[in-house]
Amino acid sequence: MTAANVLVVLDAPGASLTKSQREVLTAGRILGTIAVAATGPVSDAVRGELADYGAEAVYVPEGADLSGYLVGPSAAWAADVVAAAGGITAVVLDNSPTGKETAARLSVRLDAGVVTDVVALEADGTVHKSVLAGSYEVRARATSAVAIVTVKPNSVEAAPAEAAGAAEPVAVPVPQAALARAARVAGRTEKPVTGRPELTEARVVVAGGRGTDGDFGPIEELADALGGAVGASRAAADAGWVSHDLQVGQTGKTVSPQLYISAGISGAIQQKAGMQTAKVIVAVNSDPESPVFEIADLGIVGDLFEVLPQAAAEIKRRRG
Repeated sequence: MTAANVLVVLDAPGASLTKSQREVLTAGRILGTIAVAATGPVSDAVRGELADYGAEAVYVPEGADLSGYLVGPSAAWAADVVAAAGGITAVVLDNSPTGKETAARLSVRLDAGVVTDVVALEADGTVHKSVLAGSYEVRARATSAVAIVTVKPNSVEAAPAEAAGAAEPVAVPVPQAALARAARVAGRTEKPVTGRPELTEARVVVAGGRGTDGDFGPIEELADALGGAVGASRAAADAGWVSHDLQVGQTGKTVSPQLYISAGISGAIQQKAGMQTAKVIVAVNSDPESPVFEIADLGIVGDLFEVLPQAAAEIKRRRG
């Protein structure tokens, strides 16, 4: 087994790795040889996937089920994994709320610098960070012995390693002191299955706003034609037209898809903060003075109830 210098922290892998987890593993390899700290049990199938992505070791918690607690115990355990692994110079996590909170807690325990919202990495440890609601991109580098970075979804193209890693399983005890006063998970409610990708991981997002007047039919039809996710502005979520877990923006979710289609959304700064790092932005709005056209790569002045169904029909025709 080759010694690893990069630890990739994955939040409780399930039956298989998610798209964002594969992206984080790929990002970690840019910085060096990777090991994985999985906060939940790892099946043989998942360990095989981790080996394919270059993991030399797979650390798993021993003595407690971390899924029954909030982030505190997981962060404490991950800090112990860094110590047990030895030689770790970077810790890589996803840019989810859980990932960023874990990064912050690890920073305190390891006296390490943290860079969040990372959209690109360089082999020397320099990272590119999206700032000011995606208006600028800066280059940064932590000067601490261990650097911690959280990588935004769709920033790195996931790819297996050229040579598989050993993925050797290593059990590390969960620090019991971290469990004593930790907040427990009282219950979970499973989200309804829509067949669409997770909003923060989707390569295509079609979002609707006040201009839909509550009718998200055209939004959903185009999203399904493109194999994408459905998003919404705060106005649409606050009006009760869609659930708040679909809200994109400063007080909602941040997305970085390859294609973001905004329909009936004005494009105020609150919305821009959640989607401005999308690779291509297409805006459909009946108001030619709408602020969204300032950041759109392609703007269509028109009625979304006419434009979106035509687009969906043409996509279906070409695919058929």
